[in-house]
Amino acid sequence: MAEPDSTISPDWRFVRSHPAYFLAFGFGAGLSPKAPGTVGTLVAFPLFWLLQGLPDWAFLGLLALLYVLGINWCDAAGKALGVPDHGGIVWDEIVAMLLVLYVAPPTLAGALASFVLFRVFDIMKPFPINWFDQRLKNGFGVMFDDLLAAIYSILCLLVIFHG
Repeated sequence: MAEPDSTISPDWRFVRSHPAYFLAFGFGAGLSPKAPGTVGTLVAFPLFWLLQGLPDWAFLGLLALLYVLGINWCDAAGKALGVPDHGGIVWDEIVAMLLVLYVAPPTLAGALASFVLFRVFDIMKPFPINWFDQRLKNGFGVMFDDLLAAIYSILCLLVIFHG
């Protein structure tokens, strides 16, 4: 892995230099010059469509595995960049959005509401998301604050679609 250097500006060369960086940057989605978190969130949609045929236990087990592995991938990329939660690290958005989509109604309205709600909570970081975001500066923190945003989104989806 690359040595930490706060002057590193991630590019395709950096992302391709290690599998953990490639995954942490969402297969390159995190290199988007505008709104990399939003672009990373969008990556979850085709992944969800590919995985939605799995039995519930397999989907949730895979999601748990991707979450745990993501802690390591995001931590490695953050350390290499010298920025624990660099904006280009979007694996956290991808995994969290997969969870939201799993709970959302399988409709266009469900997908749109999921996307909007998740992005709002991920960007605004209401309590306690902001508390954890400010204090956990490692791969666990990167993944955990998005998991909380996913939980907030899911709660809202349940209220919206199931009253």
